[in-house]
Amino acid sequence: MTAVLIGIAGLLLLGANVWALAAVWIDGRGDFVAWLALVIGGVGAAWIARLPHGLAPKVAAGGLPFFFVLAWWLSLEASNDREWLTDVDRLPQAEIDGNRLVVRNVRNFSYVPGSEEIAEERWETRTWDLSKLEGVDLYMSYWGSPMIAHTIASWDFGDDAPPLAISIETRKEVGEAYSAVLGFFRQFELYYVVADERDVVGVRTNHRGETVRLYRTTAKPELAKAILLDYLAEINALHEEPVWYNAATHNCTTTIRHHVRHVARGHPFDYRILVNGRLDELGYERGNVDTRIPFETLREKSDIGERARAAAGRPDFSERIREGLPNPR
Repeated sequence: MTAVLIGIAGLLLLGANVWALAAVWIDGRGDFVAWLALVIGGVGAAWIARLPHGLAPKVAAGGLPFFFVLAWWLSLEASNDREWLTDVDRLPQAEIDGNRLVVRNVRNFSYVPGSEEIAEERWETRTWDLSKLEGVDLYMSYWGSPMIAHTIASWDFGDDAPPLAISIETRKEVGEAYSAVLGFFRQFELYYVVADERDVVGVRTNHRGETVRLYRTTAKPELAKAILLDYLAEINALHEEPVWYNAATHNCTTTIRHHVRHVARGHPFDYRILVNGRLDELGYERGNVDTRIPFETLREKSDIGERARAAAGRPDFSERIREGLPNPR
């Protein structure tokens, strides 16, 4: 049994050290401290391996390169001071006075038909009345594998004001493009896109050709408000303390869960939070979406692609894409 445990530990340490090497190569290619940490850890492990100890201490020593590199890696600080791409150039900021919510730098771009090229750049200041909040909706956008989706939360204020959509994304610099592999390292800062749905949803349905589904959730107004306020607190905090995006621990879906858990209990972890293309299935099982119809029917009715393309550029885009959607509220 001891030999089996040592073997498992050895495999785990091998994987950890492969990650350490990748972290130094990706995040610290020009960083002397990163390479020094890797070398010191490797030399330390080799020296301990030569000592007349048992096998277990030598296996444990094999983790030294990982721990030295991890200490360096955790010291890397995110920044707001970089040359950002236009669509993530400005940080949104919220002010709340009673029920009056004012958000600056709400993105409302328009795009060249048939491409993602920006036709018009518009950063707006918008106001909402929190007392008119009716609930929160969830978008799931699929661009490749059906097992992985991008999620967007959108707060519904009924007829009082347009929805407030927030998409948790990477803040990319000029010359950068998103990479699922690089997303596991410290290559991108975390960014909250606060936007008009014609922009943040329309760019996916009408310009990227992604499959987008929209689900009305069962969240009561008081819960929807609590989640929104938690979002806004972090949006404001990013002005003072930028945060790294991470494809596993701090992405579009795990961060939604992070906000929900701040204000509500009873949301145990499920593997579909990571394999988030099936998040709608999980929501159905937990009663977070409309369960009055079979799940497959709900999924089919929630595809907004055709309606979004028909409503492209229209001021009533948000109303049109919701026509015929099952609504548990």
